[in-house]
Amino acid sequence: MTVVGLGDVSAAARALMAVPEAQRAALMHRLLDEAGQAARFQRCHGRVHPRLGNGTLMERALAHPLAEVAGPGDPAYLAALAQVIEAVLDWRCGKQAG
Repeated sequence: MTVVGLGDVSAAARALMAVPEAQRAALMHRLLDEAGQAARFQRCHGRVHPRLGNGTLMERALAHPLAEVAGPGDPAYLAALAQVIEAVLDWRCGKQAG
């Protein structure tokens, strides 16, 4: 996966908010896995993955429905941001839980 920026985290959080809470961990795992696959493909082949895109978390998140956010202080949005950040940190440290 490429470098993760604020836009990536925000898009992923909005994607998580669009699914029931019980499905969020699985979706987050899928987003990270697919972004990683796409980034590896791009490094090996010198072009974007035909289905998974450019290796960014944002690209994978934008492939899913996104929830609207009431504002930057929206508690549901902040909780989703925290879940995304925790998952990215775990993924980067090799703690890729299923």
